Amino acid sequence: MSKFWSPIVSRLTPYTPGEQPKLSKLVKLNTNENPYGPSPLALEAMRAELGDNLRLYPNPDAEPLKLALAEQNAAHGITPAHVFVGNGSDEVLAHAFQALLQHEQAILFPDISYSFYPTYCGLYQVAYRTVPLAADFTLRVDDYLDSAAGGIIFPNPNAPTGCLLPLAEVERLVAGQPDCVVIVDEAYVDFGGDSAIPLVARYPNLLVVQTLSKSRSLAGLRVGFAIGHPDLITALERVKNSFNSYPLDRMAIVGATAAIKDQAHFDRTRQAVMASREHLVGGLAALGFEVLPSAANFVFARHPRHDGAKLAARLRADGIIVRHFGSARIAQFLRITVGTDDACQALLDALQTHLKDMPADF
Repeated sequence: MSKFWSPIVSRLTPYTPGEQPKLSKLVKLNTNENPYGPSPLALEAMRAELGDNLRLYPNPDAEPLKLALAEQNAAHGITPAHVFVGNGSDEVLAHAFQALLQHEQAILFPDISYSFYPTYCGLYQVAYRTVPLAADFTLRVDDYLDSAAGGIIFPNPNAPTGCLLPLAEVERLVAGQPDCVVIVDEAYVDFGGDSAIPLVARYPNLLVVQTLSKSRSLAGLRVGFAIGHPDLITALERVKNSFNSYPLDRMAIVGATAAIKDQAHFDRTRQAVMASREHLVGGLAALGFEVLPSAANFVFARHPRHDGAKLAARLRADGIIVRHFGSARIAQFLRITVGTDDACQALLDALQTHLKDMPADF
């Protein structure tokens, strides 16, 4: 700690990103990256954009990308005025905390959810209260309807559990709290959920946030977006233009726009991930793991007889990296990214070997 730090920085507990290890022969299943590459059309568009025009500022409103996202969702009444884009969904969420969630009453989010939420609250001095998930790690909508709130945010599917809240329940929550903004963080929705975007036209308090990092295989490009009522979007734009008028560079705009338009590649890779997930779930269950129902590109699993941290350490020694969380309710769980079938099989083979050798912890 330095004497030059502000009081806010001194109190912060920063978000801890997933490890990016530099190991040879690595099986990387810890950061929920898509095992399949980006759209060839996106790569082609970015190569074409690479040239002398990089000396010029990009379109400050990323209009081609907003138009592509609006066209994709036009059947739900979405226009470019309903769309906000940013440098990854984390930036979009950060702007939403500043623009929409700073009220006298505390905001609500699950006790087990994206760990950036409390970090944003600390950074922007937003009061919050966590709401416990049920014993089966599902979100209970009634728990969010029994009192007023300064706002509500939750991931759907949940991160890190992967559990999905059905769209009808999402609508019940949004409709039941009309006086506060409800943010649905849909980073993983394309792997088995129904997006809440079709509800936006009916609920002016709903903001849906998505990313191109997961289902579009563009984690290295950093592009996220929000869809909501134009009043909410205007608030986000006011914060953006007070912080960074050019959050998306030229490469990101053209690459993301092309990726959104390449529906065939999106469908093909998304289905491949979902098929590999079923293979992984079946293999883990055969080894005795309890696996939560997942609608994401990862699974959340624990073994009834073996400590989660020890299993993660054993796998790491094999060059297989998974994510372990130390929080009390989930300390025995491993979050395992769905990789290629070969990567998933390498994980299953290693676990089978270790489970034979390791003494039981419980």
